[in-house]
Formats: sequence, structure tokens, C-alpha cells
Amino acid sequence: MSISVTWHGHATFSLNINGTHIVVDPFFAGNNPSAQTGAADVAADFILQTHGHGDHIADTVRLAKRTDAKVIGNFEICNWIGAQGHDNVHAMNTGGGFNFSFGRVKMTAALHSSGLPDGSYGGDPGGYLVMADGKTVYIAGDTALFSDMALIGRAGIDLAILPVGDNFTMGPEDSVLALGYLKPKVAIPCHYNTWPPIAIDVDAWAESVKQETAVTPVVLSIDETYELS
Repeated sequence: MSISVTWHGHATFSLNINGTHIVVDPFFAGNNPSAQTGAADVAADFILQTHGHGDHIADTVRLAKRTDAKVIGNFEICNWIGAQGHDNVHAMNTGGGFNFSFGRVKMTAALHSSGLPDGSYGGDPGGYLVMADGKTVYIAGDTALFSDMALIGRAGIDLAILPVGDNFTMGPEDSVLALGYLKPKVAIPCHYNTWPPIAIDVDAWAESVKQETAVTPVVLSIDETYELS
């Protein structure tokens, strides 16, 4: 019984839940300047799509077609992926949950925008609570700080994955405040240092988390894996 989380750079993660491979927001080498792994080298049984921006969805259709992964996303994104020729999708919407083979997924709110690469409407952005093996992982997606994170935190979060890069999402200071609402045991930062507008001192962020919260920060290197125990 195990859950592991691997960061591929920017906001792309692979979760391995007891042998089931789940990829979050596929954006790999060739598209993602911070990535070292290509989409052709990743296993995927499911794909979690938080929203439709290119830096989160650039490799989704290619990866889904190669692996026949089921894409989980909002209704509009799932319709768009179907129009690209991949119909193994599961549409959700904010606040809804569903029991999959690996565990339960609940879609949460996110404060952001969501267009698709061809300019079409991408629906509302979101995040996810992934619940499996008695553990809860919160994937915030691209978002600003919002006080209803306190309600999300009532789920009892073991691991929170948060954007920290500022400019397009909440920055280091707001993400520390978010951890005060969410109260996870562990936090992993993402969506930073990919391009100059989102460059931050992530070690300083980690020190702030240690000083201002009871959360353990875990800063991963590219393709490094964290084992959730």
C-alpha cells in the first residue's frame, strides 16, 4: 500500500497509487523548458487536468492516445479532448466527487482562468482532492489564495501541492497563508522558476513555511520522488 509523487517540473506530477499511474497536467520535455522527461517515457492510467492552459495541457492528448489513459477534467475540457480524437474521458465539475479504481477524486475550486490552446472555452479551473489508502492529497492547480481553502482543509490533508511562483498564481507569501487555511502535514511547491516572471527563491519559501506554520515543506528536484507514508 503506497503513494508516491514525482515532480517533472512546472506543475506536472506523476502519482503512483499502488501501481496505478496518474499524471497531473501533462507538460513535458520539448514543451516544458524545466522538464527532463518526455511524454513518450511516462506511464499513465489516468490523467488529472486542472485547467486548459498550454503549460498544463500541451502533452495531454498525445499522452492519453498513447496510453489510453482516462482523462479526468471539467466538462468543457473533456469535450475538447474528445474532439481531438480521444474519448476515454470522465467529466467532473466543481464540488463533485467520484470513486475511481485507485481511490476517490473530488474537484475543488480554484481562482484562475482557463482557455484552451486553440482559444476555445476551457470552463472553470479547478483543483483536486485525491483520497486513497487513508491518505488525502490536495492538488491546488493554478490558483490565487482564497479563504475557502479552510473548507478544503477540513478533508484532513496529508500532502498539499501548491503553486508558489507569483505573477500568474499566488506567490510565496500567499501560499504560506494558504497553508494556514489548509493545514496539511506536508507541502510541495510547484509552478515556479520555469520562466523569469515566476522565478522565486524556493529555499526562502521553505524556510518561511517552517517558521510560520506547522507544515513540513518538501522541495523536490526535477524527477525526484516523494513517498507519502
